[in-house]
Amino acid sequence: MRVDAALLTEVRDRFEHAVLVFLDTEGYPMSVATAYSVDPDRGVIGLDRPAGKLPASGSEVNVIFSHIRPQPEMGYDERRYVQLWGRLTEAGDRLELAPDRAHTWDEQKVPFFQYSEKTVPQAHRYMEELSERQGRRVKPRLSFGWLALRTTRAPFLSATIIPVVLGIAVAAHHGTWDLGLALMTVLAASFIHLALNVANDVFDTLSGADAANTTPTKFSGGSRVAHYGLVSLKGLALLSALLYAAGIGIGLYLALVTDFWPLFWLGVAGVAISIIYTAPPFRLVHRGLGEISVGLGFGPIMVLGAYFVQTERFAWEAGFASIPVAILIALILYVNEIPDRRGDAAAGKRTLPVRWSREAVVTAYIAAVALTYAAIAGGAAFGIIPRPTILALATIPLAVKVARGLREHYDSPYTLMTFMGVNIQLHALTGGLLILGYLIAIWADRLMDSVPIFLR
Repeated sequence: MRVDAALLTEVRDRFEHAVLVFLDTEGYPMSVATAYSVDPDRGVIGLDRPAGKLPASGSEVNVIFSHIRPQPEMGYDERRYVQLWGRLTEAGDRLELAPDRAHTWDEQKVPFFQYSEKTVPQAHRYMEELSERQGRRVKPRLSFGWLALRTTRAPFLSATIIPVVLGIAVAAHHGTWDLGLALMTVLAASFIHLALNVANDVFDTLSGADAANTTPTKFSGGSRVAHYGLVSLKGLALLSALLYAAGIGIGLYLALVTDFWPLFWLGVAGVAISIIYTAPPFRLVHRGLGEISVGLGFGPIMVLGAYFVQTERFAWEAGFASIPVAILIALILYVNEIPDRRGDAAAGKRTLPVRWSREAVVTAYIAAVALTYAAIAGGAAFGIIPRPTILALATIPLAVKVARGLREHYDSPYTLMTFMGVNIQLHALTGGLLILGYLIAIWADRLMDSVPIFLR
């Protein structure tokens, strides 16, 4: 980066000492701490002459200014440094550096994780140079198990398991239940979900969205395995194709052993949405349609599909029961897009948080969760879904917590990450309580001769 008066003023005001780094006459690296002064107007650093060996006048040196504050039992904070390079000259009884380039980092301006992301291109260049020197390919590595989890993002399978099990629970409440078909449905839907995750990484890498996003979190930003060089794009594409093949194969079997065409076309819709979600030319998420796509795919399509496999018919109740999980899974994507919005905007990915103001994003979140709980309360009150599903209202405090977190930490990706995790829990727990409500109604129906109205 360019060295200007503002940077030199920062060096003068924010650091206490300098470290002079140079190569001695025999080529060995040397470093020594020394006092310094700054003349921003002249663009030079004055250094006290340290004892011992000194670099030759006119030689290029590196001067480092750094600060770090230890925190008992928690590591360090206030990490910052400035590195300057330039020619060192004699200036009376002192040394003088006229820096021509610099490298700097301040944790208060750029959090450590964002700084790490910004230096990924530099890391790639380093490994390319190292590969040339050693005559072999040098690349980052991760153990197979962790790489598989990161690449597929398997921990997010709750987004699939909840709606599929909910659809099965609705079918069981209607008197139809087959464990083998249920397990195969979960497996088929899971394969499609994993295939979607991998495909998204392929297209986000190709579109430049991953490279532009310097604030990923453990819940957003994708797996980034291609961006980091852990897996090739060709490898990701092949893995996605294999996962799709497995999911489609099981889905075709389920269609063959049930009523073929209704399940076939529902499956086609689900697979198509998963592909065109990020694939050109449709790229639904780039057009602000990601939430609708995710809501449909992980809501009505999965709930109705799971219900149909068990019963070989569709039911309005299954469709209504899918509404809360559809909204909440869409809100997971919605909230996870907030820390990505600057990178998404740079890559032309026009998600809703890119398009809308902060206030609009937060207001829409509150309205969506209000609709979710209204659907649960209304459905249970009017007997559209079993009344024990009213238990799902117990997650309202989680929704309130997320809404407050959005208001207070909207522009702080790594603080917001805590509330992104709560938002994922909101979907899983609300869906889990809806399923529990169905199970209570099923048990009551089987164990009681006269079922009370609040258990129906």
